[in-house]
Amino acid sequence: MNTAAVLGPGAVGGSLAVRLANAGVQVVCVAHPEAVGLIALAGLVVESPEGTLTARVEVVEQLAKPVDLLLVTVKAPVLDDAVGRVDPSAVERGVVVPLLNGLEHMDVLRARFDGRVAAGSISHFQAYRAGRVQIIEATVAPVITIASESLARGEVEAAADLLRRGRIDVRVGQSEKRVLWHKLARIAPLAAVTSVSGRTVGELRTDPGWRQRLDSAIVEACAVAEADGVSLRPAAQWAIIEEMADETTTSAARDVAAGRRSELDALLGSVLRAGERLDVPCPTLTELAAAAGLR
Repeated sequence: MNTAAVLGPGAVGGSLAVRLANAGVQVVCVAHPEAVGLIALAGLVVESPEGTLTARVEVVEQLAKPVDLLLVTVKAPVLDDAVGRVDPSAVERGVVVPLLNGLEHMDVLRARFDGRVAAGSISHFQAYRAGRVQIIEATVAPVITIASESLARGEVEAAADLLRRGRIDVRVGQSEKRVLWHKLARIAPLAAVTSVSGRTVGELRTDPGWRQRLDSAIVEACAVAEADGVSLRPAAQWAIIEEMADETTTSAARDVAAGRRSELDALLGSVLRAGERLDVPCPTLTELAAAAGLR
């Protein structure tokens, strides 16, 4: 494997594109028309605790040429439109790895790319756009976990090895559901509470009332995951939250605060819809959804 495409070179996608390009991987970014011109002219710049990296990558509006790996890094609200910019023939011998949060995006991707999709998640990573082509990483290298029940193990391992060339910690998970739920059981409650409260993780941890609501929401999300066949411990989710920097928030909360379309429904909404399907009550999550205007 030597070629990778990034659908949606925003903060996460752009950061991964730069890492891979600096490792000698042939990278093509698939972006909307405005971004195509800017990236083609100026390239991408990533500033991180490890230093500054720059890359000039190929950038297109539509992907038709074959690639070994397609990273889908758009947010859920624009996924339906974004996948239309990739010809399925471009990945008929490749691996599609979505790094979206939630559960339901897998159906959209499978409908477009059939059996070429692996579940993916990215964690221990915070990045944001400081400009149209400038990305700030607040953390060191991310952890990416992938798993697939439709692809051969060797294909998944090859995709993982390609990503590792970009100095990324890549793990091959036990199952698609576990890969998705392991992050969702934490990020859905966290996104809901940060969006509704407007508070940072540090503020939530030290406020008894909000901490209790976050704790109840995590317990409920883990109960839904358990009913869906994935056993998770709320304490393990809390251990990750306790390690987060005080100023940490969520992209959903930032989008809500700025009046932009957020992925809150893909996160919180997907857990609630799974809970309804599996007959698991989620009173705290339902209350948060109502406060966020989802219900």
